[in-house]
Amino acid sequence: MQRKEFIGNANSDGVVRHDLAQPLVTRFLRLAPSAAPHDRRIGLRIALHGCTYESDVIHFDGRSSLALRFPQKSVRSLKDVLRLRFKAMGADGTLLHGEGHQGDRLTLELRQGRLHLHVSLGSSQFLVGDGHTEVTVGNLLDDLHWHAISLHRHGRSLNLSLDRHAHHLRTNGDFEHLDLDYQLMFGGILSPGKTGSSKKSFHGCLESVHYNGINVLDLVQRGKPSIHVIGNMTFGCTEPRLSPVTFPASGAWLGLPASPGNDWFWVELQFRAWDSNGLLLLAPGHNFGTGMELRLVDGTVWANVTQHHKDGLLLNTGSGLGNGQWHTVEVLLRRNFASLMVDGDEPSSVHSMSSLEITTGDVVYLGGCPPAVGSCWALGPTFLGCLRSVQLNHQLAGLGLLGNGSGVQRDMCSIVDRCFPNYCEHGGQCSQTWNSFSCHCQGTGYSGQTCHDPVYERSCEAYKHAGRTSRPYLIDVDGSGPLAPVPVYCNMTEDGVWTELAHNGSHRDIEVHGSSREQPFTAYFSYGASAAQLAALLTAAQSCQQILIYRCRHSRLLNTPGGLPFAWWVGRGGERQLYWGGSPPGVQRCACGLRRNCTSPYHQCNCDSDSEDWQQDDGLLSYKEHLPVMQLVAMDTNRPSSMARISLGPLRCHGDRVFWNAALFTSRSAYLLYPSLRGETSFDVAFYFKTSAPGGIFLESLGLHSFLRLQLTSPWEVTFSFDLGNGPVEVRVRCPHPLTDNHWHSVRAERNLREAWLRVDTLPHRVVPAPPHGHTRLLLSSQLFVGASASGQDGFLGCLRSLTLNGAALDLEGRAKVTAGVHPGCTGHCSSYGSLCRNGGLCMERYDGYACDCKHTPYDGPFCTREVGAFFEAGTWVRFSLPALHSTTSPPQPRVLLEGQEELPAQPGQMAGLGDESWGLPDEDGSNIKVWRTGGSLEESISFSFSTKRAPSVLIYVTTRVGSNIAIVLQTNGSLQVRYQLGGPDEGLVVGSGGRSLADGQPHAVNITRSYSQLFLQLDHYPTTRHHFPAGSSLTLPPPTAIYLGQVEDSLAVDTAVRDLGRAGFSGCLSRVQFGHAAPLKAALRTPHAPGVTVHGRLLLSSCGAFPMTVPPLSTTRSPWTANPGADGSVGMPAGQPASSGGSADSAFVGGVIAAVVFIILALLVLIARYLLRHKGTYHTREVKPADTPEQSAGTANMAEAQPVFPDSLDDSKKEYFI
Repeated sequence: MQRKEFIGNANSDGVVRHDLAQPLVTRFLRLAPSAAPHDRRIGLRIALHGCTYESDVIHFDGRSSLALRFPQKSVRSLKDVLRLRFKAMGADGTLLHGEGHQGDRLTLELRQGRLHLHVSLGSSQFLVGDGHTEVTVGNLLDDLHWHAISLHRHGRSLNLSLDRHAHHLRTNGDFEHLDLDYQLMFGGILSPGKTGSSKKSFHGCLESVHYNGINVLDLVQRGKPSIHVIGNMTFGCTEPRLSPVTFPASGAWLGLPASPGNDWFWVELQFRAWDSNGLLLLAPGHNFGTGMELRLVDGTVWANVTQHHKDGLLLNTGSGLGNGQWHTVEVLLRRNFASLMVDGDEPSSVHSMSSLEITTGDVVYLGGCPPAVGSCWALGPTFLGCLRSVQLNHQLAGLGLLGNGSGVQRDMCSIVDRCFPNYCEHGGQCSQTWNSFSCHCQGTGYSGQTCHDPVYERSCEAYKHAGRTSRPYLIDVDGSGPLAPVPVYCNMTEDGVWTELAHNGSHRDIEVHGSSREQPFTAYFSYGASAAQLAALLTAAQSCQQILIYRCRHSRLLNTPGGLPFAWWVGRGGERQLYWGGSPPGVQRCACGLRRNCTSPYHQCNCDSDSEDWQQDDGLLSYKEHLPVMQLVAMDTNRPSSMARISLGPLRCHGDRVFWNAALFTSRSAYLLYPSLRGETSFDVAFYFKTSAPGGIFLESLGLHSFLRLQLTSPWEVTFSFDLGNGPVEVRVRCPHPLTDNHWHSVRAERNLREAWLRVDTLPHRVVPAPPHGHTRLLLSSQLFVGASASGQDGFLGCLRSLTLNGAALDLEGRAKVTAGVHPGCTGHCSSYGSLCRNGGLCMERYDGYACDCKHTPYDGPFCTREVGAFFEAGTWVRFSLPALHSTTSPPQPRVLLEGQEELPAQPGQMAGLGDESWGLPDEDGSNIKVWRTGGSLEESISFSFSTKRAPSVLIYVTTRVGSNIAIVLQTNGSLQVRYQLGGPDEGLVVGSGGRSLADGQPHAVNITRSYSQLFLQLDHYPTTRHHFPAGSSLTLPPPTAIYLGQVEDSLAVDTAVRDLGRAGFSGCLSRVQFGHAAPLKAALRTPHAPGVTVHGRLLLSSCGAFPMTVPPLSTTRSPWTANPGADGSVGMPAGQPASSGGSADSAFVGGVIAAVVFIILALLVLIARYLLRHKGTYHTREVKPADTPEQSAGTANMAEAQPVFPDSLDDSKKEYFI
């Protein structure tokens, strides 16, 4: 499209003529003066000249019709073409109707101002009602303007165009031919016996009616016998004398003269509006303060009559009248009588016999009133809409000529349907007022002004990036594109993210009996997603797989070698596949045939041996183009004793080709080229970037008079700018922190008919509303330039990732491979997302993202947040030996590592772990943790959580090479005690938790850190306390040799006090046990048979000891830690004597009273809860019933019945596994 300016005259009376190269067909013409002499005012006189328009036009009066009769009794067509133009003077009426005796039908009708198309290509006894198709388009088609219809049908493909707005669809049913009997009717239904979707005939004009090459109106004009006419029809189009008036803005009004002094008043008018509130008519009375007000209130008509020194009268009727349709209101007022009726509906009209006296004034106001008349302004908004056919006291008012007013448009109704075409996307419901429209997006899965923004992430990888855990999600595979969200299960594992899509046969076997080649068994699988959704999901994934299992007894599968297969499956492409799980496409064999280990060496599948014993062929299908399995056919289970069971797993996809698709721009003149952006009415752009450069253009596209640009304009600011042809618009977001920090930042921008907005990271949206008038379409003609401007200037230096336009992903890596100055991929994800790796997990760089390495932590999971814990039965203990297998440099604190990268030496001042050299176990499920042992240690850290109901017991015991040890025990009264013995027998420290019992069945967290002579301890949520070793004590912990959990080995020489406390063994839960960089409990659970790991008894994987506590601490003001006092606050530990708790007698007495009161209250609450639960009813659980006591559990031989016994406050959903 080229822009053309028409130059006018430069003098006062000259005329300049311009001829158009192409004819102009338009309903409206807007004049936009662009320039004028600086010293003169613009004056304009314009005349449009064109050719005489000639066409065949016929007028229907609402009681007439015509029929085009066929030469044969019936006509069958595979292709139909219909074109016509119409001008409707009523909201309902039949434009065209034809039908056949086999149920075929073709109907075009108006219903409430909307065009309805009904097509049926026939039906059968097997497909009842499936062949009917109905389409509804347009609105306000009774606006006295010409509208053009074009209908093209070829078989089941149908194209319907109304005023150049096209709709493409396929008809329902299986038939393709249209069979019509006798005739095709226009304007109405010819005979009353014929069926039709509308009983009303058309009132209006038809022009240029062509059906399958036949000019119907030309045949009418020539009086051909194939045309049959009923009623009165005239050639030409008679314009109705309605004289409508438009009230386009608030404050518009029209005053009409009225007959004063009458004691009765009657008015009838027609209105149409989108707004549900507004003044229709105000008739002031002869006396001040009297009169009648007719108002639209919430879509209902209200008539309010005020009287002089009397009570007023209020009538209302109707509902939903602000729907854009013409409605008729009639009001009659006379002495002691009033009536109000809407749309001639007598049953719903309202009447009143109340006392009423009126005297009419000399004027009636429509739509509003002058500012001098304040009553209509005080009671509500003025009217926005159209009025016509106003009659006052049975006299038709000439609205186009009579009366004075302000702001009205006479002889026209300029109401506009802002919901056609419907700019609400994804099924959003459109509603409108006179000036604007709005979209209701509830239940669509989208949000925003036009329901364009997806509510859900587009992949499981994006949910993981947001820190989500494994659970079912909805994913929108094409973002803001046309595809609806898909329900999936996102499985976040340490190895990556798996997207799992279940089907209707998941988690069960399908048994097959009695099938043969003549009567095959077919299983159909549905995934709750359309073919387009499945294709998009598979395309975005890096790899996909699906396990397929065939269990057989005397039932053959592929009939190898060389035979006709007895089973096959069909993928989404609809093609039959003759290979089985574990085998590549095109090879008719099973996995055992590739491995050459089938039951029979003469066959390529186990089931092809036709054995009487149960056999199985299984494996993974991994060719994405064939997945998922949609059908499965089996045909060899009709012989005696033959049977088959088929199991198909869910579709599992791994990786995201969109989320991590990135490119690195290293030259300011380099850019990537993509096809032109198609976003006339709405578009969105989303991507991630990271850079250290102060500015650059992310993307740009140009048009003849428009452009689109996204740019980093400064280190703190991103700008989104565009021009629709009526001036540039800029949306700017300024960030409080620099965006040039070489971390990933997200950018999302959108433009629609209502607004334009820009968002950077998690900052609030910056929104610029769209102007009420002006251009609405963004027309871009150039290619899309990514990374620089169209001229190659102001280029971006850095990384762009996950670039999508209108939900469609752009392949940055593919284009970067063939573009100079741009490189595919971009590393450094851990600099932005490394904080998602918690609890000391290391962020590992990957080409397509990052992963959290939890090897050196007592946690696992994708973010190292899931505690690893176990339930210890009485007598169960774990020994974790620390042999010197090899030496490496001491590892640093958690940091970013690349896969395969060696660990760097510890930095100065960094905690060195347990020594200068380290040992490790093989890399296997977190057992390759590192502990330093050669030179001893001056610093240690221990952390864990536990829960138990038994005391005394040993929780953790650390042995060393030369007799020093660390013991963490529960004393007889349930209090916690930490015992450090360094060097000689008198060199150590004992710290206890006072008299408070921790053997209460609740989880408790313990954190211990020693640095030289200082010991820091924290229990649960209490403040950390600091303790000091006695002066002159040895501060070096010799190299540790083993870590014991739950109990100390009998053969080990330990302190007598510790031996006595741990004699009965620990019964309860331990979780997230960590000693330095060692995770002994995790190693025992993950690799129980690894060298250096000894498990005595039964160890059950459980999270019952996980923190936080279910009961808050009693007090946070008083520390639970008390030490045996010494001269300097430290405690020397005499050999063989347990430490005693310190503290004053008064505080002990007060603490005892508080503890007793709290204990009584808790006991009462427990008794009440047990009583209520016992009478509440039964419940179902998958857990095995626990033993009565821990002692009984210890003596039970069946592992499956051993379960921990804990209070009801613990989570019943905890899963436990046996080792």
